[in-house]
Amino acid sequence: MSDPRISSANTKPAAQKTIRIGTRGSPLALVQARQIASALEAVSGGVYHGEIVTFTTTGDKLTSERLINSGGKGLFTTEIDNALDNGDIDIGVHSMKDVPSILPTGQVLVAIPEREDPREAFLSPHGKSLSDMPIGARIGTASLRREAQTLARRKDVKIVTFRGNVATRMRKLEEGLADATYLAMAGLTRLGVAHLGSAIPLDEMLPAAAQGIVGVIGREDMSADLREALARITHTNTEAQCTAERAFLAGLDGSCRTPIAGHLFDKGDHWHMRGEVLAIDGQTVWSAALDAPREASLKDLEALGARLANKIRDAAGGELPAFEDDH
Repeated sequence: MSDPRISSANTKPAAQKTIRIGTRGSPLALVQARQIASALEAVSGGVYHGEIVTFTTTGDKLTSERLINSGGKGLFTTEIDNALDNGDIDIGVHSMKDVPSILPTGQVLVAIPEREDPREAFLSPHGKSLSDMPIGARIGTASLRREAQTLARRKDVKIVTFRGNVATRMRKLEEGLADATYLAMAGLTRLGVAHLGSAIPLDEMLPAAAQGIVGVIGREDMSADLREALARITHTNTEAQCTAERAFLAGLDGSCRTPIAGHLFDKGDHWHMRGEVLAIDGQTVWSAALDAPREASLKDLEALGARLANKIRDAAGGELPAFEDDH
């Protein structure tokens, strides 16, 4: 895909407006931001031109420890949020699973393009699935959810802290720092390297809420014309899934300190939502499911996510497991 920052002054429409798009500087984040820039230019008939502005977030600087040890959710968004507040950028582009359930004051979600594959990918030079791994295999992850879900299926394996982008994780696997790891299929697909991982069925490993969804955040005082153009990028079914799943997460006070998974399934004639919370060691799983009619409104789906969260909280006795750092 061509870089949206590259354009010819001779080909710019007279009324073209430059929109500064804030994003992390990782290869995946840049792909996502450029897709938004291209989509915005297309739906506006060339009126809006995206200029990518990159940020190194706090989360990007943490390469060897769990995010929860430094604050959890928001570590990949705060610098971009601040730039949006200060007027240094016009919109921010985020992976929605990294976005806290409550947005900063004065900011709103203005576009949600079509979701990419929400499944997890298993990566290992030794096999295509967790069941292929030998007893005592080292599984690399820094996600409490992935750790708990792994231990729920294989309590014999050892979890090692493992972070980094696709290239970094592949290198760590080659160096033998772990026998296997996980990445989101969405990221591998967007980077054109889906063949590196084996997709895990959703009924085997439920993903994080909003996994595979990219969101565009803007200021509440954004111009009506820009807001209208961005709204045309939104994919209706993805918006429904994002709404329900983020409401589910919010209902559980979701953070990186609790293993939480949730997904709204599109069953064609109705919606089916599943969610789960796991004990840190994976040996207890509280899960529940609810359905909603296909014609359910966004408000209805938001309520669905909240009800599912309450159902799981009640099943867990009102107290959810939370990781506590011993150091």
